[in-house]
Amino acid sequence: MGNRILSIDTASPACSVALFEDNILVSSAYEEIGRGHAEKLIPMIAGLPDKGRADHILVNCGPGSFTGVRIGLSAAKALALAWHAGISGYQCLHLVAAQAIDEMEKPSPVFVAMVGGHGEYFVQNFAADGKAVDDLRSLPAEDALLYCKADHVAGSAAQPLAQQMGSNIICSPILPDAAKSMLLSEPAQHLAPSPIYGRPPDATPAHQG
Repeated sequence: MGNRILSIDTASPACSVALFEDNILVSSAYEEIGRGHAEKLIPMIAGLPDKGRADHILVNCGPGSFTGVRIGLSAAKALALAWHAGISGYQCLHLVAAQAIDEMEKPSPVFVAMVGGHGEYFVQNFAADGKAVDDLRSLPAEDALLYCKADHVAGSAAQPLAQQMGSNIICSPILPDAAKSMLLSEPAQHLAPSPIYGRPPDATPAHQG
């Protein structure tokens, strides 16, 4: 058996897993389920060859659904511990950008917009090579429009934004897919396996006097 990587993605309405050997896709599963990632994830992994057992686990750390991110990270850490496997993470919008660029005939810059919390969108601009050109932000729709620096918009919030930006905007309403995680650059695949929330917490602990 070569170097095997199990990729887990539960940060969006999609739930997906993929098994790679020497960076080549062996098997994968993908479903757009909205909610219920906790019930769906482990059976999906178990359905992979060798029940998904791998030397390294790659997991979407967010931003995205708070619950979904926690479910993916918890499963990844538990499996890494049980299998004595390595573990690392990737940022959600990086993968969506990589998927969008991979679908283009000629790579070009892309603006990724994902549905966030409290009516805001997680947004970030990427160059044609998939590298981020600015910081991840959580913004209301009107501010997200101003933050956009590309004519191609991708992600779960792409359609509502593109409709406000004019007919010359290309729209790719895609969700992250674990089967596409090898499109990420090597550095983008090795983030710390910790949650990326993309916005401040809704509440903070009270300071003790």
